[in-house]
Amino acid sequence: MKSLSLNQLYKACVLKDLPFKTTRQLEPLAEIVGQNRAQAAVRFALSMPHGGYNVYAVGRNGLGKRTMMLRYLEHHVDTDNQSHDWCYVANFEEPRVPRMLRLPAGKGTELKQDMEKLMGRLMKMIPQTFDSDSFLERAEKLKNDYVKKQEDELEKVADQAKRKKVSLNITTPGGYRLVAMNGDEAHTAESFQALTEAQRDKFESDINKLEKKLRQALRKLADWEQEYAESQQALNEETLEGISGHQIDELIEKYRDQPDVVAYFDAVRKDLSESLEIFLEDNEEQAAIAYASLDKKMPRRYLVNVLVHQKTDEVPVVVEDNPTYHNLFGYVESVTFKGTVFTDFSLIRPGSLHRANGGYLLMDAIKVLEQPFVWDGLKRALRSKTIQINSLERELTLSGTISLEPEEIPLDVKIVLFGDRETWMLLQEYDPEFAELFRVTADFENEMMRTDESQVLYAKFIASLVDEKKLLHCSNKAVARIIEHSARMAEHQDRLSLHAADIANLLRESDYWARQAGARLIQNSHVDQALESARYRSSRIRDQFYDSIRDGSTLVSTTGTCVGQVNALSVLSTGGFEFGLSNRITATCYYGDGGVMDIERDVKLGGNIHSKGVMILSSWLSSHFAVTDPMHLSASLTFEQNYGEVDGDSASLAEMCALVSTLSGLPVRQDLAITGSVNQFGEVQPIGGVNEKVEGFYSTCKLVGELTGTQGVIVPATNVQNLMLDQEVVQAVRDGKFHVHSVSRAEEAITLLLGKPAGRADKKGRYPKQTVFGMIQQRLEKMREHERQEHARDDHKDPSIH
Repeated sequence: MKSLSLNQLYKACVLKDLPFKTTRQLEPLAEIVGQNRAQAAVRFALSMPHGGYNVYAVGRNGLGKRTMMLRYLEHHVDTDNQSHDWCYVANFEEPRVPRMLRLPAGKGTELKQDMEKLMGRLMKMIPQTFDSDSFLERAEKLKNDYVKKQEDELEKVADQAKRKKVSLNITTPGGYRLVAMNGDEAHTAESFQALTEAQRDKFESDINKLEKKLRQALRKLADWEQEYAESQQALNEETLEGISGHQIDELIEKYRDQPDVVAYFDAVRKDLSESLEIFLEDNEEQAAIAYASLDKKMPRRYLVNVLVHQKTDEVPVVVEDNPTYHNLFGYVESVTFKGTVFTDFSLIRPGSLHRANGGYLLMDAIKVLEQPFVWDGLKRALRSKTIQINSLERELTLSGTISLEPEEIPLDVKIVLFGDRETWMLLQEYDPEFAELFRVTADFENEMMRTDESQVLYAKFIASLVDEKKLLHCSNKAVARIIEHSARMAEHQDRLSLHAADIANLLRESDYWARQAGARLIQNSHVDQALESARYRSSRIRDQFYDSIRDGSTLVSTTGTCVGQVNALSVLSTGGFEFGLSNRITATCYYGDGGVMDIERDVKLGGNIHSKGVMILSSWLSSHFAVTDPMHLSASLTFEQNYGEVDGDSASLAEMCALVSTLSGLPVRQDLAITGSVNQFGEVQPIGGVNEKVEGFYSTCKLVGELTGTQGVIVPATNVQNLMLDQEVVQAVRDGKFHVHSVSRAEEAITLLLGKPAGRADKKGRYPKQTVFGMIQQRLEKMREHERQEHARDDHKDPSIH
């Protein structure tokens, strides 16, 4: 059986298939390469106007999900959508429920500046105007008129009382007393008692009448006081309107297209006259709170809190890397002043949902699910299509602290979640609302087909990475080497890996080595150096295993022959770095019931898949050698020097060869290692990690001694398409020092390892005597014959046994 040819071991990228000298000549891709299915899903979801068409992007980390989404949004966003500024202003009637204003993009800051200018003027002009001579004269006249009417009315009552020898005394502000007089002095109790009864009755009668008149006078005074207050208020309003009226009218004209803003200015006009004392008092507390909350020193009730400010009309695209509750839904800050916690509408802060409103919000699914209350809050917002700013404290506690309840903001956003398949499946399974809110799944591919056209496309993808990361450009040889490495990452000659993060890392490291060498271009030698450097950094554990092979503490044979002993191959992974190792499998046989004992399973070191592989072997043996008669040979299998768990069925072909060797007594070639799984019909099935396994045995042969020229590896024929071997191994094959064989049936592997044909049964189920299966058949027949003779001898001794 011939070994594999060089072109089967490694599919090189031919330079004539790359129509460029350097990546500088290539137009960088605007899209991510090879993700047509995901792009179609995204295009559909983002163009759907209905609710619930949010996107869950499925795929492992590093496939470029976020990059693809951002690039797609950059080039395909619907610019007809109007983006908005969102503001909160005071609700003068209900301070706990601040009002929300929606304005066209850029108008929010303009409104804030207009209000600041207006208030800046009023803070100067109101104190000046209300302290001016003309205003003070008018206010003084109003007051004097009121005081005069008050005094005149009281004077009338006092005169009438005087005529009746009664004095009207003012006791306290607003308190009046009528006292009977004895000449110029008020009557004492004794002097009043000394009067005759008629005199006393007359005084009491007079005082009662005077009291009625006094009450009438006081009612007039109260009415006049109200009139005076109203006149004073009217004067204030008239004066205030003279200062601010035309300015507010100008602003109303400027924002006439915004009914909500016009209504707000009308409310400000009304509130100014009711809150005049704010401007007239030098309020230190307001200034201190403004300083503490980083705001300007102006009346806080007239601030405009611009929650979201869009600089342009472009649709917002927001990436939230830390989706905590506050970061997502916004929150209300508080300021501590003189030991008191204070808050108002100007301390409302936005979240990512506010900034992305009218556009797109991109988040990592696991980060969203890790944060308490966020997932439920997000679903609630998407269902109600509103954003509510609730303090997290109210969600967490039962305390009824006073807080703001800002008006809800209407929500119109498309959410894109990035996550792995496991998270997606868990959400589908356990959250019935998930499928309603995230109706579109963008499924990202791990690989793409490798054709002449896709290689050019991949080169453009490399050019876009070079352009994006500001790296040195690559020569066509370097691009060819990266494409070959990508095929190895994909573990298939005709596929390319779409793991953009790995390719970007390789380019960065190649760029580093190119710059170290003072080169102007990244060459294939720099790519090789980057790969070798990365391999060296990660290979400490591998080298420890290799040391144990070199010093003989791990027993390995790479020459000669041995009965029941086979070199199998396994793959170990240490944090992203995979390497192959040679494992010795041994089998022994003994008289028994034909079963195969798997030592690994019995000591609980074998995984379920490994145990399944051994059971398949048992059925294969029985179907070949125990169809009509029992099989009197049992066997045991084990991985020598294995002290950890073993799983996978990729050693089942090696275990079969070890069993066949021990059953037939024929020795196995130790210069060949074998990998592959086998089914009940003896067909060899593909396995994973074939490149690492071949390279692992090659390294083992080198470590144990010089290459003999007969050494090699047997792999499943279906794995030939997965071969992208290291250049050192390819060179050894070219020089005839190493070989790679492929087999499609167990019989071919047995023939290669045992040096004799496996044998094919005739119509009667007999195998040729000089074949491997024939030898096993003969051995088993001898044992059966011996057993029959033993039974016959026992029957002869004891005729009662039937």
